[in-house]
Amino acid sequence: MDIRHLEYFLEVARNQSFTKAAEKLYITQPTISKTIRNMEDEWGVTLFYRQGKRIELTDAGHIMYQQAQQMVESFQRVSAELEDLMNLKRGHLRIGLPPMVGSSFFPEVIGQFHREYPKITIQLIEDGAKKVEADVESGQTDIGVAVLPVNEDVFHYYSFVKEKLNLLLHPSHRLAGREHVHLSELADEAFVLFREDFTLHDRIIRECVSAGFEPRVVYESSQWDLISGMVAANLGIALLPETICKEIDSFRVTILPLDNPSIPWQLGMIWRKDRYLSFAVREWISFTRSLLGEHD
Repeated sequence: MDIRHLEYFLEVARNQSFTKAAEKLYITQPTISKTIRNMEDEWGVTLFYRQGKRIELTDAGHIMYQQAQQMVESFQRVSAELEDLMNLKRGHLRIGLPPMVGSSFFPEVIGQFHREYPKITIQLIEDGAKKVEADVESGQTDIGVAVLPVNEDVFHYYSFVKEKLNLLLHPSHRLAGREHVHLSELADEAFVLFREDFTLHDRIIRECVSAGFEPRVVYESSQWDLISGMVAANLGIALLPETICKEIDSFRVTILPLDNPSIPWQLGMIWRKDRYLSFAVREWISFTRSLLGEHD
C-alpha cells in the first residue's frame, strides 16, 4: 500500500461515494474500487458498507480513517518541507473562501500575489464560512477566510474586516423612510437568509432570539446578489454586511443601519496552529496581511 491508496480511501470516506471520490481525484471509479478492495484484502477487514445510496465506514473503517489522516498529513508535511528546501518560491496554495467574500476582496489581491510569486499556483475552494473553517481544521485547505470569532485553541488568525450588518428593505416597506431600525422591530418580518452552512445564518437567528423573537425565514441562498434581488422583489427583508451593500443598486433596495443591537461582521484569515506552513502559505499570510491591513 502506498500513500495514494490512503488518499483514495480518505476521499471515498469524505464523499461517502466511490463515484464522487473518483471525480475529485480525476481517476476512474473501477480504479478506486479496486484500490479499496486490495486494501481490504491486505488487512483482512471490510472498510465500507452500503447504507441506502450512500456508503458508510465500518468500525474497522473508522480506525483506518483516523490513522490514514495522520499518515497522509505527515507525508504532506515532509513533502512540503523538502519542496521548500529545494524549490525556493514555488508551491501550491489551497484557499477556502466564502462566495460573498471572494468577489468583494480578493480578485485584486490574488492578482498582485501572482505577479509577485508567479511560480506559486492557487486553488480556490468556495464554501460557506462554516465549511471553510472545517476544511482548514481537517487539512483539506491550507488557509481560509472565516467569520470571527473562531476557536483560538485550533487556529491562528488575523482580522482584516470589521464592520456591521445593514438592513435591506423594499422601497415601499413601512420602515423604508427611517434613518435606522431596531432589531426588535423586525419581529413580524419575513427574512431572506444565507444557507445554514454560512456563519451569518446562525448569527442572525441568534441575535433575533436575543432580541425576543424567532425570525420567520422564507428563503435561503448562498448568493448575496440573489438575496438582494429577493428583497427588491418584495419577498422579504435581509441583513447583509456593509461592504456587500455598497455593491447593491440603491434604487431597487433601501439600505438602513441596524442598531439596538447592531450585529458585527468580522472576517479573518485563519490557519491551523499545529501544522507546518509551507513557503507559499507563509508568503500568502505576510503578503495579504500587509495589503489588507489588520484590525484588532
